[in-house]
Amino acid sequence: MQNDIKTFLDEKVELYNQASFIPDDPISIPHQFSKKQDIEIAGLFAATLAWGQRKTIINKCNELMRMMDHAPHDFVLHHEENDLKKFLTFKHRTFNPTDTLFFIDFLKSHYQKNDSLESAFTKGPSNDMEAYLTHFHNTLFAHPNAPDRTKKHVATPARKSACKRLNMFLRWMVRKDNKGVDFGIWNTILPSQLICPLDVHVERVAKRLGLLQRKQTDWRAALELSENLRELDPNDPVKYDFALFGMGVMEKY
Repeated sequence: MQNDIKTFLDEKVELYNQASFIPDDPISIPHQFSKKQDIEIAGLFAATLAWGQRKTIINKCNELMRMMDHAPHDFVLHHEENDLKKFLTFKHRTFNPTDTLFFIDFLKSHYQKNDSLESAFTKGPSNDMEAYLTHFHNTLFAHPNAPDRTKKHVATPARKSACKRLNMFLRWMVRKDNKGVDFGIWNTILPSQLICPLDVHVERVAKRLGLLQRKQTDWRAALELSENLRELDPNDPVKYDFALFGMGVMEKY
């Protein structure tokens, strides 16, 4: 039975893990860039804003990239106070100007001391994914200007969240293959450690295939699904996100 599911899902990964997946997905935003830090910043914003209609998400992210002069790393490091006024009009659902300006402020202080955003996840006391995600949240909100309201936009396992958007961002940064969708530009976090992004589509398909039993959509559910995917491929379990998401969205499985 497990071999049958693996064969079936491997075929679906081949179908959806290809360049044609990019244009209609938020990953198209970091794909506008080739510089590592630009990819990281564009990817973080695209993942953070990834709720609602995908077309709207992509439009709002493109608006944000235009405001950063299509050079997000250079912008966060070198902007003047006056350059921030235009962000007072930026809003996506409940992500408002306060949240946007805080992210820019955090990214400026981080990149002044670090070459990559990966270290915001990996400089914690432990090296499992729960620790990485918790450390990123704690690092972000240790920033002196951190507004309380922004916490609802950045998930953490400490609040039992499935952390769907951050896990999606990590998939983009960490997974390495020759398909051209995920970037694979980070090396400290391993593809084998990744947790599958758990949204309503992935959850529905995973339950139909017997890969997920837990009723709540929470951190434990994300761990359960990822453990079952590791049995299918211990080195690259989250490649199956392509299969589960693709089947859920394109095939209404």
